[in-house]
Amino acid sequence: MLRLSTLALLACSVPALAQEINVYSHRQPELIQPLVDAFTAETGIAVNVAFVDKGMAERLVAEGDRSPADLVLTVDIARLLQIAEADVLQPVQSDVLEANIPETLRDPNDLWFGLTSRARIVYAAKDRVQPGEVTTYEDLASDKWKGRICSRSGLSDYNIALLGAVIVHHGEEEATKWAEGLKANLARKPEGGDRDQVKAIAAGECDIAIGNTYYIGQMLADPEQAPAAETVTIVFPTFENGGTHLNISGVAMTKSAPNKENALKFMEWLTSDEAQKIYAETNYEFPVKPGVERSELVKGWGEFTPDTTPLSDIAAARAAALKIMETVNFDG
Repeated sequence: MLRLSTLALLACSVPALAQEINVYSHRQPELIQPLVDAFTAETGIAVNVAFVDKGMAERLVAEGDRSPADLVLTVDIARLLQIAEADVLQPVQSDVLEANIPETLRDPNDLWFGLTSRARIVYAAKDRVQPGEVTTYEDLASDKWKGRICSRSGLSDYNIALLGAVIVHHGEEEATKWAEGLKANLARKPEGGDRDQVKAIAAGECDIAIGNTYYIGQMLADPEQAPAAETVTIVFPTFENGGTHLNISGVAMTKSAPNKENALKFMEWLTSDEAQKIYAETNYEFPVKPGVERSELVKGWGEFTPDTTPLSDIAAARAAALKIMETVNFDG
C-alpha cells in the first residue's frame, strides 16, 4: 500500500503504470482491503490506497492535473458534495453503474455513485425504552424525550445530512424548530462519536441516541465494546411523510485520472454482487445493488422502509443545515 506522500511523488517523478489504480480514501484501509485484494486477484490490477482523513478536496485542487489519484472513496454524501463542488471530478457514463445503483443513490450528472448505504437511526436502551416508543424523526423534538437524548456534534457530517433531509421534507423554518427541540432534549452537551453515544446509554446518561447502524456491528465485533452495544437495540425511525434516512459511502473519478480505463473497471466491479457482498459483510452496511443480501447480523436488525428522497437534494441542503445548527448553537 502506498502512503499519501508516495502517491504525491508519483505525480512528479514517474508516468502512470498501465495496470494500477491510485485511490484517495476517507475509509480506513483495513475496511476496504478485502475489496482491494479480491479485485486484484480477479483482474491483476493493483490498487494503491492512500488514507486521507481530512482535506481531500483541497489536496486534489492543489495537485491539479498532476494528481496521481484516479478515484476517491468517501464515507458520506457531504464529503462527496464537497469534492464535487471543488470541480476536481469528471462525469462517468456507465451502463453497469446505472443498472446496479438506484437513481436516488447517484449524482444526476454522473459525478458520484453510492457503493453502500447506512441508516441514521436511534440507539435505544433495552431496559428503559419501550417497544414503539421511538416512532419518527420529528418526534425526537417532542417534550417526552426531555433530558433523554445523546448526540455527537450537530456539525458532524452525519447529523448535517440528517438535518438536510429534514429541510427537504419540511422546509428550513420547520427544520430550525426541529433542531431547537432536539437540542432542548439533550441529556448532555454533544460530544464524541456514535460509539460514545452507545456507551453513554450503557452508563445510564441517556436513554436514546442518534447514530449510524454499522457502528453497532463494529462494537459487537470488539470484545471491549460489545458489552455496551448489547445494552441497546436499533430502532428505525421514519419521516412523517417518508421513510428512514439513508447516507452512503461513495466513489467518484478525478479529472486527472491517469488510469481512467482501469479506474472505471474498479468502479463497476465495486457494484458487482461479489463486491457488494464483501462490503456488506466487512462493514455492516447495506448493499446498494438490489438483490444482494445483507449480512446475517445486519438482517437481524430488522426490516425498514428507506426514504426515497434523492441524496443529491439532501446534499444541496447542506449549507442551510450548517447555518441552522450554528444559529441554534446546537453544540453550545
